[in-house]
Amino acid sequence: MTTLAESFLADLDDLDDASDREQDEQQEEDDADEMVVDDIDNLNYDSLEAVAHLRASDRYREIMQRVKDALEGKEENNRVWTGPSEEDPTYRLLVDCNQLAVDIDNEIGIIHNFMRDKYRLKFPELESLVHHPIDYARVVQAIGNEMDLTMVNLDDVLPQATIMVVSVTASTTSGQPLSPDILQKVLDAASIALQLDEDKSLILQLVQQKMHKIAPNLSTAVGTEVAARLMGVAGGLINLSKMPACNVQVLGAKRKTLAGFSTATAQPHQGFIFNSDVIQQTPPGLRGKASRMVGAKCTLLARMDAYGQDPSGQAGEAMKAEMKKKVDKWQEPAPAKQHKVLPVPDMEPKKRRGGRRFRKMKERYGLTDMRKAANRMNFNQAEEEYIDGEDTIGLGTLGKEGSGRLRIQAQQQKQKLTAKSQKKFGKRLYGSAGGTATSGLTSSLAFTPVQGIELTNPLLQAQQEDAQRSGTESYFSEYSGFRSIKGK
Repeated sequence: MTTLAESFLADLDDLDDASDREQDEQQEEDDADEMVVDDIDNLNYDSLEAVAHLRASDRYREIMQRVKDALEGKEENNRVWTGPSEEDPTYRLLVDCNQLAVDIDNEIGIIHNFMRDKYRLKFPELESLVHHPIDYARVVQAIGNEMDLTMVNLDDVLPQATIMVVSVTASTTSGQPLSPDILQKVLDAASIALQLDEDKSLILQLVQQKMHKIAPNLSTAVGTEVAARLMGVAGGLINLSKMPACNVQVLGAKRKTLAGFSTATAQPHQGFIFNSDVIQQTPPGLRGKASRMVGAKCTLLARMDAYGQDPSGQAGEAMKAEMKKKVDKWQEPAPAKQHKVLPVPDMEPKKRRGGRRFRKMKERYGLTDMRKAANRMNFNQAEEEYIDGEDTIGLGTLGKEGSGRLRIQAQQQKQKLTAKSQKKFGKRLYGSAGGTATSGLTSSLAFTPVQGIELTNPLLQAQQEDAQRSGTESYFSEYSGFRSIKGK
């Protein structure tokens, strides 16, 4: 069993070993960084071959030879491939061509930077007037070392407006003629850039011929060039079909440096699909929404093409028409608010129900005199009110002068009994037929606090109670009963 001192010494040894390892790793990283810096310093940027070496690669020569053979018809184009689509030679050639087209674009950008750095001594303002790399290379080839641009014909290279601006700027430029060595390097770079552009056009021509065979629906919807770029960046048609729509939308997007410029009009996530006809024909305000729609449709069409569901391309045409229809629908103005016109009033008299039953119902549920008085108001007189919980109820003309009556009594509505009901009511009072006899418990003597003992008529009292009975009594009132009772 180790002691506390031995444990402490062991921990110190471990810390020393860890610090030594960290120092060794840091030293290795520093050495690697110094080697990278030395390599960058040793690069010769005066030589074009040091920065642009794509044309000298074996892969470039092999693919371009296959492209030329395919365009000349030396390869068998009518053979039917029965294996997986990923192993089809035509499919693999298109994928390689698309990857090479991307490399050519990057190579042209590098050559453009090389030309600008060298030709800036002659014409520093030209790079701000001509932005496209190929146009810049053609202008440099045409101008060369000439200081007077009136002697140079640029009609086949630039539009007239740009030619005028370039000529005026060249007359006041501060540049000096280049040395023959530097001028030759610039002209060689321009020639290489133009040759790369021609090779790219051959690749795109082959892609347009073959994409309708590999991905007919996707090519019909977004174009052969956009479809080839999407397929090449995704790594194949199968991989493109497995990607979600949100990722297809941003394939080929590049981060833009907007230093010093406003970001109000900047549209992020501009991938390859922004070059499709559907998005280019859409107003700028709706292009973001259109790009999401096109990305979703590209995913569906790629899945159809990957598994050969519709080789005719009719599904792609239908989806393209659907997308254009949706874009047109977005641009339609909102429908105007419709003002509903009131119908023509019907002046014909209404059919009203009549008869004894209707009169009885109207008599039963009609307004009483008190309710009529409460609903009326006298001119220039405030009505009395009372508070019932949270409600304030007005009394109208109740208790007001000018009603024409001294007092309004709340009379109960009466309901006349039929002969059958009167007979039933007489039996209920233990009388014989007609109700002339009274019960044995009934007495004609009544005790009152005023007169003491008083003679009364029970039948007359029953009739008065019957007269005062409300007409809205329910079926189960005390005056109702069974129609017949069977004896046991």
